[in-house]
Amino acid sequence: MKLGFDNEKYVKIQSEKIRERFKLFDKLYLEIGGKLFEDNHAARVLPGFKPDAKINMFLELKDDLEIIFCINANDIDRHKTRADYGITYDIEIMRLIEKSKEKGFSVNSVVITLYNNQPSVDSFISKLQRQGIKTYTHHKIEGYPENIDRIVSDDGYGSNEYIKTTKHLVLVNAPGPGSGKLATCLSQLYHEHKLGINSGYAKFETFPVWNLPLKHPVNLAYEAATADIKDVNMIDPFHLEKYGISSVNYNRDIEAFPILKTTLSKIMGKDVYFSPTDMGVNMIASAIIDEDVVIESAKKEIMRRYYQERCNQKLELSDEETVSKVSMLISELGIDKSILPAIPAAIEKANACDRNAVAIELTDGRIIVGRETDLLSPASSAIINAMKEITKIPDEIDLLSDNVLKPILSIKKEALVNNYKTLQLQEVLIALSICAVTNPVIKKVLNNLSKLNGANAHATYLITSDDAKVLKNLKINLTCEPCFYNDNMSR
Repeated sequence: MKLGFDNEKYVKIQSEKIRERFKLFDKLYLEIGGKLFEDNHAARVLPGFKPDAKINMFLELKDDLEIIFCINANDIDRHKTRADYGITYDIEIMRLIEKSKEKGFSVNSVVITLYNNQPSVDSFISKLQRQGIKTYTHHKIEGYPENIDRIVSDDGYGSNEYIKTTKHLVLVNAPGPGSGKLATCLSQLYHEHKLGINSGYAKFETFPVWNLPLKHPVNLAYEAATADIKDVNMIDPFHLEKYGISSVNYNRDIEAFPILKTTLSKIMGKDVYFSPTDMGVNMIASAIIDEDVVIESAKKEIMRRYYQERCNQKLELSDEETVSKVSMLISELGIDKSILPAIPAAIEKANACDRNAVAIELTDGRIIVGRETDLLSPASSAIINAMKEITKIPDEIDLLSDNVLKPILSIKKEALVNNYKTLQLQEVLIALSICAVTNPVIKKVLNNLSKLNGANAHATYLITSDDAKVLKNLKINLTCEPCFYNDNMSR
């Protein structure tokens, strides 16, 4: 895989900029935009970016920082799900806490924002407290965000529970957008400035990239990724007016800035920032080492987002406006489906054999295809074929004989585990693991599974959740046709 991004350089210069901001205040609340862990979007768009680059750059500061996680009470109540892992936000919070502690970071607490005594939220709070995790609740402030006099008062931010922190750097993170990170930071600033503590605020940004062109594919890939929440990249008018420099930000930050600037000034007694771009620390552009590679990768990501939103629409999880927005970005950049070669390969195979199919594009460009058989799901077939190709096993050799597969499928059908008529990918991998005990060839195959990391796959149907979860665990980028499995069986 060609690299377009220098992760080591990025970590170095981004860390330096954060340290510079850190020196301006006695305590800094740093809002983490995007994902603190496993930023797979950035890794896909910027080949060379390491998914855990953000958290790893704080390792040398971990003794002087603590982390606050925010979650919107309404997201808990409606079981909002993180799309890339298929887990709800409350479960994601628990996962983030565990991963932070594994890295040796101090987790201060979890803040439940927009709390309104929801029973499901109370249950989650109890779960956190049973595990020794401190929790705080912040309620909706009347007149937020326009009524600044009320917000910046004891009836506004002052009515929120004060989160006691002891470190000089406080990272504020969340499982997704709209979780109340900014409001939590500002609430803390209000309390601490009343206590005479010179606390400040900054934002650790990844996308959009302020010093790349507005219509750069990297920035448009961010628009595609946030189409469901209607984010739009814009030229920051405040930055342009103050400094005469054209910079890119997004609509929510730009629209909120006049109120935010006034709020910060009222809390801190002076103007600290003069534009939304001022607030962010973003050195992504400085670490791009191959523009062409990055542009190509960003275009691929936009195509993935298009298929994701079409599938979401089929499942009634997205609307036509969201799909149209991503479709417009594809047209604007002149992107064709062939940018992801697995897409036409899967469709061609399915049409040729009148069965659903999955195609995998390996990181070296080889295309491997698998179709549904009497025993195997299309994903299972594709993975077996890909592993045989990687391990250089002749096609005529079966890794798993019918004598192994048929009894498993028979038991599965008799137990009525589900309605699947074939063996799913997890079941096939378990069968391979058992056979690997006595078969060194299969053991070698399984040892090569990591070589699928970064591959692209396309299914001619909405892949089952079981198969999709395994493919994600294998770090394969998956797209699907927006068709249910049986929709295609009448080809």
